[in-house]
Amino acid sequence: MAGSPRERRSRLLRGAGVGAGVAVAALVLWAGGGFQRLEQQSYDWRVRLWAEREEPSEELALILLDQASLDWAQEEQSIGWPWPRELYAYILMFLERAEVRSTAFDVLYLEPSGYGVFDDESFGAHIAESGRFAGAMFLSREAGSGEFIPARGGRANLEAAAGTEILPEFPRAQFPIEEVGGNSLLLGNVHAPADSDGVYRRIAPATLFDGRTIPSLGLAAYLAGRGAGAGESTGQELFAAEIGDHTLRVGDREIPLDGGGYALLRYKGHRDDRPAFSAAAILQSELQLQAGEEPIIDPAELADRYVMFGFSAPGLFDLRPSPLAANTPGVEIHATFLENLLSDSFVRATPVGLDAAAIILFAFLAAFAVSFAGSTHLTVAVYVLILPLPALTALATYTAGWWLPLAAPTGAAVLALASAGVANYATEGRQRRFIKNAFSQYLSPAVIENLINEPDRLTLGGERRELSIFFSDLEGFTSLSEGLSPEELTALLNEYLSAMTDIIQEEGGTIDKYEGDAIIAFWNAPLSFEDHAERAVRAALRCQNTLAELRPQFRRRAGKDLRMRIGINTGPAVVGNMGSRTRFDYTMLGDAVNLAARLEGINKQFGTYTMISADTAGALGPAFSLRELSRVAVVGRAEPVTVYEPLTEDEAQDRHDTLAAFATALQLYYAGEFERARSAFERIADTDPPAAHYAERCRQLGTEPPPDWNGVWVMTSK
Repeated sequence: MAGSPRERRSRLLRGAGVGAGVAVAALVLWAGGGFQRLEQQSYDWRVRLWAEREEPSEELALILLDQASLDWAQEEQSIGWPWPRELYAYILMFLERAEVRSTAFDVLYLEPSGYGVFDDESFGAHIAESGRFAGAMFLSREAGSGEFIPARGGRANLEAAAGTEILPEFPRAQFPIEEVGGNSLLLGNVHAPADSDGVYRRIAPATLFDGRTIPSLGLAAYLAGRGAGAGESTGQELFAAEIGDHTLRVGDREIPLDGGGYALLRYKGHRDDRPAFSAAAILQSELQLQAGEEPIIDPAELADRYVMFGFSAPGLFDLRPSPLAANTPGVEIHATFLENLLSDSFVRATPVGLDAAAIILFAFLAAFAVSFAGSTHLTVAVYVLILPLPALTALATYTAGWWLPLAAPTGAAVLALASAGVANYATEGRQRRFIKNAFSQYLSPAVIENLINEPDRLTLGGERRELSIFFSDLEGFTSLSEGLSPEELTALLNEYLSAMTDIIQEEGGTIDKYEGDAIIAFWNAPLSFEDHAERAVRAALRCQNTLAELRPQFRRRAGKDLRMRIGINTGPAVVGNMGSRTRFDYTMLGDAVNLAARLEGINKQFGTYTMISADTAGALGPAFSLRELSRVAVVGRAEPVTVYEPLTEDEAQDRHDTLAAFATALQLYYAGEFERARSAFERIADTDPPAAHYAERCRQLGTEPPPDWNGVWVMTSK
């Protein structure tokens, strides 16, 4: 949670306001059905995504009257559509051989057969012989009522009349002919209303008609299987059920119901995954068995299974859109109900209170996340993390058997993200632009982002912090400026300062100011770095290397070599915004700052170009090689300071012998043995400027040290 306490409170209130507003808007839209179509599509996405991971039940098989079956009957048997009931009787004969658990036909035999009364009577006789047959009837909401035809003389009902008001009630019914309806063990309703978008996602397990309770075809098939071998069991005995709290209990099975009395289906696998047989193949197999031949399909493949028969040929107009496919055989929808019942895998709708809570949660989560995102990168990260959350949550709950809304929570999250972003821009955009414009000239982008996140730092005043302070200056800049026109000098200086500034900011430094050719910078404020001394020294060495690379082109333009002197010190300083209330600079004050400035100038006394203090040297890790240069007393400072020259690893290796000789000579100098020290320095003076300066210094001191000699080189000028 970035920013000051005041800033955090502001963002908290802003997030709460946006979250509350969005939550109310999303709830109103959701309650009014505004997300219904999107929610239905999102549910189908979940079904398709997860169906491939679930295998349909092995207890259930389909027989489909497909286009190949119609073609076979026409071409091989010269039988056109509609088929005689005799062909359906042959299918029942085959299923009797297979000893299936039950048979359900998703076919409405509403009119007598065009092939005569015998055709209907023969079919009805085979239905009665099976003893496990569930026939189809059709309930509708059109005005009027129909005659109730009992199946096997039984009357289906519920054990408890209380609670039946949750079941859908239909005032009109279409029943099969007496030969079918009267010989069926049970009749099942095949009417399954589609959702508002025309997709079939649910079925009413039981419905009310004329005061009677009618099972769906899938439930009738299940009940017929339970009644197998029950002899003269009636539909009433088979359909003994109870209505509970949004549930229909049938034996040890519990079917969850929504507020309208419908069960939400869980589609599994692909259509090809469920065992399905062509009606033509079943017919041929029965004929082959009657002729004593090897059948195409072994009846054992259907043994002890629930078998459902239906149409899949396009011309028979029983294809329906489901979450899995645009053209699903109607019997597949009833089979899905039966499969869910057998495997106890219905999907349950989550409680309305939980749905509303999910909408509110994602609205507030998105609003707070964006409100506290302090940068564009964080805002993008929030979008990436928040947007998939509703989908992931909805998918996880679906796998657990629940339909949690996806469209409304996603809509709330998207609206909250956008609204919070607009609110952030409106309240913080002007401040951000001001900070960026005011500080982009001398602060690194990372520092600017820090200030944007903590704008309270822009008040007058400062804080005491340990800094690593960097001063640099070009050697001979005055003479350089005299030889160039103002335009040439400006172009060269801008190129030089840009190259050096890029390096300093890449190392996390803050540019304090430019004074002509001089650069003043520091590390460890406003951003904190534990390795600020290492960053400062590394920046200095990189600056020297970059200037060496640029030196040839600068020589061509300026007529002389450009060299820079750098002084670095580490120590406590006051850093902050100094100035008036309307104009100020982020700068530093203190003795440590003054020493860094002195070290830059002291380079001239030793012929070096980069010098650091003992405090900086002590804060460095093993990544740098150092050459002790001297103990110096600077103007305005009582205590002497040991100073060092930092070297790259390659440079230290290349000059190993020279540096070792210099260190030996320096110890002689500290001991006051000036003649021996001079001799040692002179041996390397031609290749080492500090040694040459020390040799001259030893000649000036003579053979005897001053009485109060302590090895300190006193600087008499800045």
